[in-house]
Order: sequence, then C-alpha cells, then structure tokens
Amino acid sequence: MLQIRGCLAFLALASLCIGPALAADAPPKPRARDLGVPFDGTPGPNNAITDVAGVLVGHTTLIQGSGKLVVGKGPVRTGVTAVLPRGLDSIQRFSFAGWFTENGNGEMTGTTWVEESGFLEGPVMITNTHSVGVVRDAVIAWRVAHGPEDATGAWWSLPVVAETWDGWLNDINGFHVKPEHVFKALDGAHSGRVEEGNVGGGTGMICNGYKGGIGTSSRHLADKDGGYTVGVLVQCNYGTRANLRIAGINVGREIPSEDPYAFVPSDLAERGSIIVVVATDAPLLPHQLKRLAKRVSLGLGRNGSIAGNGSGDIFIAFSTANPDASNTSQVAQLQMVPNDSLDPIFAATVQSTEEAVVNAMVAAEDMTGIDGHHVRALPHEQLREVLRHYQRLAESAP
Repeated sequence: MLQIRGCLAFLALASLCIGPALAADAPPKPRARDLGVPFDGTPGPNNAITDVAGVLVGHTTLIQGSGKLVVGKGPVRTGVTAVLPRGLDSIQRFSFAGWFTENGNGEMTGTTWVEESGFLEGPVMITNTHSVGVVRDAVIAWRVAHGPEDATGAWWSLPVVAETWDGWLNDINGFHVKPEHVFKALDGAHSGRVEEGNVGGGTGMICNGYKGGIGTSSRHLADKDGGYTVGVLVQCNYGTRANLRIAGINVGREIPSEDPYAFVPSDLAERGSIIVVVATDAPLLPHQLKRLAKRVSLGLGRNGSIAGNGSGDIFIAFSTANPDASNTSQVAQLQMVPNDSLDPIFAATVQSTEEAVVNAMVAAEDMTGIDGHHVRALPHEQLREVLRHYQRLAESAP
C-alpha cells in the first residue's frame, strides 16, 4: 500500500492510494509552531484533539489518476475522516454535545437531534459534499456490526456527517467514497499524533487561497482553571488569500500566488466551507457546549474569515465528561462547570481553532487534480520571512 507521499509522487502512474495518510513510523510533518508561528495558550502533549482522553481520529485517503476529468473514473482527490468521542465505547455511551452554524451553506446531518436531545450518539464523520449519504449509511452499518449481538439495539440511528466541497480537484460526481472507506477510517482511528494536511476528508480541500485540509490543535488549562483539555479538529476549505491572517499579519497579501480557482480569482469571492469539531474533558452540559461551538467563529476570525455567503461554517462540540449521562435505567448524577468559570475554556477553544487551521495549511502539500487544476501549498520559508519582517516570528524559531 502506498502512503500519501508515495501517492503524490506517483500520480502519473494512476495507482490508487487508499489508507492512512502516514505510516506509524513516518517522520512527522512540520507544524506551524515548528516554523516559528506564535500562538497563545499551552498545548497538550500532541497539540491535537486526541489530547482529550478517549478521543480517536482516523482517515481514509483516496488519491488516483491525473489529467482530464472523466466522471466516475477520476482523477480522485478525496476521502473520509472519523472522530470517535469515546473510542468504540461511542457506540453505547453517548456524549453531551452542542452545535452551531455560523453560515449555513453546508451540511451536518443529525444535528436536529443533537439540538433536541443534547447528545452526540456516535462518531463525527467528515467527507466531501456529495458523499454525505454513503458515509451516513455506512456509519449505521458499522454501528450495527459493532453493537450488541442482537441488532435490534441499533434499529435507530441518526449519524453526524459533515462535508466540504472538493470539486475543484476531485471527481466529486464520481462518488468514489465507498462504505469500506468509511469502515477503514473508523476501524483505524487512533490516539496520539493526528495526520494533517492532504488526508482523509481534507484531501482535496483549498483554504484561504492555498492548499487546505485537516488540521488539529489543543490547549491544556492551568490547574487554577480546572486543568481541563480542549481539542479542535478542522476540515478547512474556506476563505480568500486577501483575507488570510497568521499571527495577526495579513500574510495573504504578502505572499503572491496563482489563483487556485481559475474561473473566479480567489481574492474576489469567498467560497468553500469549514467543519470544526471541538472536544473537551470539562464537564459541560449541552447548552454550554453550544456556547463553546459558537466561540469557534472567533478563532476563524483571527485567521481572517468573514464567513462569506457561499461558505458553510458548521461546528460541533462535545464533552467526554459525565460518561453515565445517557444511562436510561436511573437518574443521572451530573457535574457541570459553573458559567462564571467558562472563560478559560472559551479562550482555549478560540486559540485551538486558530492554530488548527494554520496547522492544516502548513501540513498541506501542492496538489494537482482534475483537468490540471493546481493548488499551491502555503510556502514555509516565505511565511517565516513575512513573520520575521513584522517581528512576529517566535524567538525560539531557528
């Protein structure tokens, strides 16, 4: 099986890359902090959503072919990403959750029940716009296969599946995401380091005029603030180069680049979408988690987002605390952080969102897709030069 870098190197051979983006022993890609990008807050050990104990992330990445678009054959630049709040225990033990839509030109299934019930009942899946249906159905099949021997325990399911559009690089109407790819992402979900950039559902995405994809970050709060962890994972496919800000600097105007969308210059219209998943071990109730999801907007604003008319900006937040809250046989005894103590958790969400987007762009690599459409990755050295010029490069950076 070819891994992601091998796939990128051998696209001309039209070989299919299916699987996790990085081998377990592959060296990690540089991240934003490695380049000297400064951020507020203290990250967890992996600086990832998996720093929240029990949270697992899995990807299936699909890359095949090159050249002219032939619908149903390719080129293929897509995939699926899975976030499991409690590992396999997510099937039977639900998590308090809340969601928020900043701009609604997108889709996240199952959210009407999240709003009504206050629970996330299973994993959060992210894919491309035209694969939401197959991913949703596959999650149900996966839950039946992993549930009780008596499948009647899984008679009813409303999976949470979100999307962003990858049709500029991917044969999106070829419907290349299949149930087995969903199963692979779910069964391969893991803790620890999370693969970023051109992986999973983020494979064919574009962000702020450069290559986008999957990114993650986390914050660990001080003991005086509860010692909680907040983790964020994004699938970013939004924004314009003209609006892009990193560390407060309008980087997009400082680094010239070709327009990724030939038909409309990327500095004239914001398109695409972003899906954001927030996890925390803080004991928050659903209405508090909705408030947490709203704070994602402020993190995106730090990076220059205006939530343009054509963008779908949809966020979901869940808590791994109160593990017995979904027990139906007795009255649940719950814990809750007082509202007056939420500010550090709000700040951690804003900071992690800001960094996760930049991590996605730093990890992403140049990609050429259908009909020769090419998207350039954010150039690392030019980014460092801009930050150095404005005296924003972290002092510890080489």
